[in-house]
Amino acid sequence: MTAPYRLFLLVLLALLGAALPLVGLHGQEEKPDAAPGLVLVSTVKGAISPATAKQITDAIALAEEREAELLVIRLDTPGGLVTSTRDIITAILGSKVPVAGYVWPAGGHAASAGTFIIYATGIAAMAPGTNIGAATPVMMSGSTAPLPEQPRHPAEEDGARSTPTNEEALSKKATNDAVALIRSLAATHGRNADWAEKAVREGESLSAQDAVEKGVVEVLASDLDTLLREINGRTVVTAAGEHTLNTADAEVEHVEPGFLVEMLALIADPNVAFLLMMIGIYGIIFELSNPGSIGPGILGAISLLLGLYALNHLPLDYAGVALIVLGLVLMGVEVFTPTFGVAGFGGLVAFVLGAAMLIDSDNPDFRLSWWTIAGTAIASAAFIFFLIGYTLRALKRPVLTGIEEMIGAEARVLDWENGSGFVHVRGERWRATGPVELAPQSTVHVERVDGLTLIVR
Repeated sequence: MTAPYRLFLLVLLALLGAALPLVGLHGQEEKPDAAPGLVLVSTVKGAISPATAKQITDAIALAEEREAELLVIRLDTPGGLVTSTRDIITAILGSKVPVAGYVWPAGGHAASAGTFIIYATGIAAMAPGTNIGAATPVMMSGSTAPLPEQPRHPAEEDGARSTPTNEEALSKKATNDAVALIRSLAATHGRNADWAEKAVREGESLSAQDAVEKGVVEVLASDLDTLLREINGRTVVTAAGEHTLNTADAEVEHVEPGFLVEMLALIADPNVAFLLMMIGIYGIIFELSNPGSIGPGILGAISLLLGLYALNHLPLDYAGVALIVLGLVLMGVEVFTPTFGVAGFGGLVAFVLGAAMLIDSDNPDFRLSWWTIAGTAIASAAFIFFLIGYTLRALKRPVLTGIEEMIGAEARVLDWENGSGFVHVRGERWRATGPVELAPQSTVHVERVDGLTLIVR
């Protein structure tokens, strides 16, 4: 083979070698499907609370850390706190991992705050037999009924516009704010904004089938596997941009709430938080009235800190807080400076009124139970009665120390002359004065004490 042919073959082999990596890359680009990813599932059941907000926030953080394909929030809630709902919405909108909201199981619902959470998710789904809606903000009185009509001035009959009451103005502000939020969420994910507004203004609700037909949710799925098959290949908008889901054969892993979330869920119950605070205060009062007992003080300090931590996450009425503090102070005064019930029962009245006003929420799940208020009030009243009885018994008890304890004490005359001498009383030798006719070894009683001299009879 001549030199030109050898040179031609070498150039041809070099070109083929350079083209092979390109062919390989082109082959990789032509692969139709990537490997299925990981789907995390977090189940939320019950009222939306600070514990719920932390649970969902933690689940989103875990999904981002593990680069999950999708986070599914299974939801069954009657509603909850506005602050916690907004925290959840902020976390979902800021997630770099797609988040799906799934109203589940059959018979469950996403009412009130749950409607907002579903609208915030990138994929909205419902199980058959569930419903969504009833998102009207409840007035501070706890009723969704309209306010009674006020008597109109004759000028108003002619079409003049009346000035709304403070309660009406607050209700209107809350409603308009909620409408603006839910319409914004609807626009983000292309859902039915008009129905969402009706759910807020008029309290409308929809069944799962109707919600799909009206564009409120995208998917009707009887179980999680069906949901993942239905949404496979859909494009979802996240904080990191658009993402096409690959969930057909994804690995599913359920995320359980951590210890801190479970503890917060327990103590965030207003009744538990209130009882913890009461145990803490009474434990500290007992420790101060019995210095050195240590145990009640430690238990009281721990309970009080846990109670205050939980109450800090709840919407408090500060007038109620002030009345409770005043009531406890007055009951403390009864302990250390007995007033025969005046301060104690005054404190009890302030305490009951403050407890009734303590939680400023329109959600029944975040109100103090009257059973809890009555139980703590009865326990406090029993404590006050015990203090009054103890004080009265102490007043009737004979004095055991000091000069007063000597009055009436029996003494034996040691020596005596001209109405004075020395006597033996309580193991001590005392100078004494008294009747002239006394003689040594006779028995006398102390009538009073004059300085360091006993007057005997």
